[in-house]
Amino acid sequence: MYRFSYAEVVEDAPRECRQREYEVFERAIGLLKAAEGRPSRSPEVNDAMEFLQRLWTAFVQDLAHPDNELPDKLKAQLISIGFWVMRESSRVALGEHNDLNALIDINTMIQEGLR
Repeated sequence: MYRFSYAEVVEDAPRECRQREYEVFERAIGLLKAAEGRPSRSPEVNDAMEFLQRLWTAFVQDLAHPDNELPDKLKAQLISIGFWVMRESSRVALGEHNDLNALIDINTMIQEGLR
């Protein structure tokens, strides 16, 4: 039976995490695109905004955790983006507007950065 060394497992873990994060952003972007052009109170918009809120809340919590090893400047920038996404998605959910282009663009850029 083949056994993985600890070093192999540790080396693969970040790659697998990034792939999962990439896939979660793929889901978020798909929901946003499905909601594009729909009324603010539509089920598609509600689903997309709820998903974004949960995604970015978890993402910001992870970034703020003391064990997160990303450089402090990058963490601060991503947290700032996360707060903006959460504020903007709240505005959409409240019916203040239904332009999803900026949310799609930001989440696509973050996803591309995970490659």
